[in-house]
Amino acid sequence: MIAYDVRDPKRWRRLFKVMNGRGEWLQLSVFQARLSRRGLAELKAAITGVIKHDEDHVVVLDLGPADDVKPRVSSLGKPFAPVARQPIIV
Repeated sequence: MIAYDVRDPKRWRRLFKVMNGRGEWLQLSVFQARLSRRGLAELKAAITGVIKHDEDHVVVLDLGPADDVKPRVSSLGKPFAPVARQPIIV
């Protein structure tokens, strides 16, 4: 799970575009993604290139290995559906 608070709308849009290609959009600034270690490292590098470290805040919550995680989520309103594990074609 990745959540972020970015103060500048231009940086927010750039970060949204970075996240949109790598995860499933849940809410305004919240994404869920199933990433390999390499994928996570690449995502963190991409995020680092977008944010201002003294103004913005990004939280990456690692829920553990994707094969073993069965999310326990309470969702009010729209239903929550965890991202399905899929092969990645490079």
